[in-house]
Amino acid sequence: MKASHILVETIEQANELKQKITEGASFAGVAQAYSKCPSKENGGDLGEFGPGMMVKPFEDGVLALDIGGISEPVQTQFGYHLIHRTG
Repeated sequence: MKASHILVETIEQANELKQKITEGASFAGVAQAYSKCPSKENGGDLGEFGPGMMVKPFEDGVLALDIGGISEPVQTQFGYHLIHRTG
């Protein structure tokens, strides 16, 4: 699997950022501006990972997406993620 993500503290913020992306903002640009994960420096890119390498709710969120898809907010112990499946 390959994915990028945006990590924020609240579901409200995740929904606001999803709306920005839906309206045409780039996922990477939004990640760089708002994500609280160090991956924001790379536009949220997490690279490739295999089964069991990510927390289960995140992995399930990636698997539910088609390549190119962007998830609804996914909650983990770290906060709320918007996930963009890139591979």
